Amino acid sequence: MYLPPRQAEIVQMAKDSGRVLVEELAAHFDVTPQTIRKDLNDLCDRRLLSRIHGGALFPSGIENVQYEARRKIAAEEKDAIGQAAARLIPDNASLFINIGTTTEAVSQFLLDHQGLMVITNNINVANRMRVYPSLEVVIAGGVVRGSDGGIVGEAAVDFIKQFKVDYAVIGASAIDEDGALLDYDFREVKVAQAIIANARHVILVADSTKFERTAPVRIGHISQVNTFITDICQVERIRALCVESEVRMIETAV
Repeated sequence: MYLPPRQAEIVQMAKDSGRVLVEELAAHFDVTPQTIRKDLNDLCDRRLLSRIHGGALFPSGIENVQYEARRKIAAEEKDAIGQAAARLIPDNASLFINIGTTTEAVSQFLLDHQGLMVITNNINVANRMRVYPSLEVVIAGGVVRGSDGGIVGEAAVDFIKQFKVDYAVIGASAIDEDGALLDYDFREVKVAQAIIANARHVILVADSTKFERTAPVRIGHISQVNTFITDICQVERIRALCVESEVRMIETAV
């Protein structure tokens, strides 16, 4: 497929970082934002990118963004979400932390807590938290996914079912307008479902780009969580579902 040089570079930039923003591209190419919006619209029409507010994502469809690229997507927003989630978790609590770059952000802001028992299927979380003597880290067994260090599979599910914890911190790759929480890997979804079922208070952490994405496997429904933390929610149906289901929504950018 032939692309003009600027559009080809935009696609490569999106592939490298997971997301491109109109204002940053306009400055990079020294063109107007209107020109960049036209480029992004053309690329989205060709299904090479997926449009979001203020920019575009790579890729769309059923493939997940590479892990390091996912870390860079909405990094500041994830940090704010992580701080807000950490404030909800008291010292001396037990909790699950699931796979995901946003859940990892939460773990970063839990490092000054005391007496936590953290059960996780995320190797990155375990490595970060294990060196703090005030934290007890328990890691699930199972198949280690090479792309992101997530531990998945039936062994991990069985392991999670041994516990009943105070809090669970979970993420989702996409949130549908009907409230469905979605992911890409059915093995990861099984673990997430076990985590939801075995926690007294479930905290969903997801930045607003998740409203723009799709994924094929259903984790559950937003009504199954107790607290939903995001940077901003502009999807009125989601807001209404949270009210109907008595889910507390915290918006860090508001």
